[in-house]
Amino acid sequence: MITEMTTDLQSKKLELEISYKWQTNQNIPYINSRSIQGAGIGLRSVHYQYILSQKPKVNWFEVLSDNYFCAGGLPIFHLEKIRQDYPVTLHGVGMSLGSTDPLNLDYLTRLKNLAAKVEPDLISEHLSWISVNNHYLNDLIPLVYTEEVMDFVASRILQVQEFLGRQILIENPSPYLSFTDSSMSEWEFIEGLLKKADCYLLLDVNNLYVNAINNGIEPLIYLDGIPKTRVKEIHLAGYEEKENYLLDTHGYPVHPPVWELYQEALIRFGAVPTLIEWDTDIPSFEVLMAEANKAEKLL
Repeated sequence: MITEMTTDLQSKKLELEISYKWQTNQNIPYINSRSIQGAGIGLRSVHYQYILSQKPKVNWFEVLSDNYFCAGGLPIFHLEKIRQDYPVTLHGVGMSLGSTDPLNLDYLTRLKNLAAKVEPDLISEHLSWISVNNHYLNDLIPLVYTEEVMDFVASRILQVQEFLGRQILIENPSPYLSFTDSSMSEWEFIEGLLKKADCYLLLDVNNLYVNAINNGIEPLIYLDGIPKTRVKEIHLAGYEEKENYLLDTHGYPVHPPVWELYQEALIRFGAVPTLIEWDTDIPSFEVLMAEANKAEKLL
């Protein structure tokens, strides 16, 4: 109980400090690095041995942060070995930026320690929430798009960036519904959020396409609403076609409409580092390399 009270007080103290800096527009020291280029691949445990033994010609790997928070063990052992030969980025799912729960300082501390260990070029997180009263859900829940929510999420991103000592990227979601209480479009919300939080965007083109089909959004208007200088990374993945909607599984090759939308994104944002993301039914490394090579030819 004492530990929980101490953590809550530390979190509240951090919120107050960053809220004051945000409201008074004080400069917060950020670190933003970007040396990765070209197409990368998501690092998955089934490919550790192949990567270490074959040293494939991959530009960079994206690492799922939450899988490497332990102080020791085989995952971090393999990651450190792979990091010796390749640049990496960190991508998380557990920050719960849109939740009204206090920011999880244990989570942020583990992320900061991991970043110090592997020195990622970029750190990214999803624009969503996953916790209620410190109970965590097994999915990424979308937000209501209003000015009030934008201000709230921006303040939390600023807290995270202050704690980590660097700017982060947020990833656009793939919601299966929209809220009647929303007062603006998703791209308008993201545009305002990027400005208020002074963060960047991880543009998931597959998420955008799935969102467009499921919620009747015009994807090119969405792309036009994103500030050109704020897109620092792109994700490509595959979806599953259901009877009357698209399911964002990240478990298939990139579909032709997503490749077409990707080319439109490149026209607008330039040669942004691009990741092939495959989370379920993970194929051989050669299949992922073939997808990465397709993206590389378009960059």
